[in-house]
Amino acid sequence: MAAIGKTLLITLLSVAAGCAHVIEAERDPVSVDKLNPPAIVEASFLSSGDRLNALAYLANGEGPHPTVLLLHGYPGNEKNLDIAQYLRRDGWNVFFFHYRGAWGSEGKFSFVNAAEDVGAALAHLRENAQAYRVDPDRIAIVGHSMGGRLTLAGAANDARVECAVTMAAAAVEPSPDSLADEDAIRGFRAYADGLIMLRGHDGSNVVEQNAQFAATYPLAAVTQKLSGKKLLMIAAEKDDAVPIGEHLRYVKAFSANPAISLSTEVYDTDHSFSTHRIALSRRIAGWLDGNCR
Repeated sequence: MAAIGKTLLITLLSVAAGCAHVIEAERDPVSVDKLNPPAIVEASFLSSGDRLNALAYLANGEGPHPTVLLLHGYPGNEKNLDIAQYLRRDGWNVFFFHYRGAWGSEGKFSFVNAAEDVGAALAHLRENAQAYRVDPDRIAIVGHSMGGRLTLAGAANDARVECAVTMAAAAVEPSPDSLADEDAIRGFRAYADGLIMLRGHDGSNVVEQNAQFAATYPLAAVTQKLSGKKLLMIAAEKDDAVPIGEHLRYVKAFSANPAISLSTEVYDTDHSFSTHRIALSRRIAGWLDGNCR
């Protein structure tokens, strides 16, 4: 009995030690700054007088931290908040928001309005840098799909933004072929009619709003304004929403400007990078760490 008791005690101690190790390993991060721990802060800010909903993912430590402005796509069903968590773990703050007229934010949604909202978000981060523990000189933009298009416009508009990352970026200026495809245009209008989370936007105005954005941010002008900036463009080979040809058109245009430091990546997956979420997060974090800290 004594031998059995001794064996049982050793087993229990071993299990306890193992549990302690697991708990320690699961802490994220392992060492937490008690005065400035990681946090998610509910936030809001104004864009053209309308209040927009936002979330601030604050990294561990006093900072100031390099910060990513994370832009969702159209209409924003995929928000890429797994990337926000990954980047925060890597020491980056992440600021995420909904554009005017989207998902409860005030105002009316349009593509041009959304681009203006990006500028308002950047201004808000800089004006509140101390509260968010932000390094105002180290703010990068990361965007998916329509958010990728807005990333390019936002980086082109803001001289202080040095780094930008796009994921399956929608065209800032549609190709002539897509404008001539009547079936695609009808499908675009029909899709917009179902987007109840976007106020002031539907099939009756989506094509016109898209044309207004293209006129405001033509590819040639965006290419020129991205001079001096670092850009990572990630695409998906099996993308049905933004064909790989759009990515190649971007790459050709941006590569022709030697003042743009361009990196590219193509994954064998779909528009949402469904089979490459970890690889996607690692690629973005690694590139930001190497180029933008």
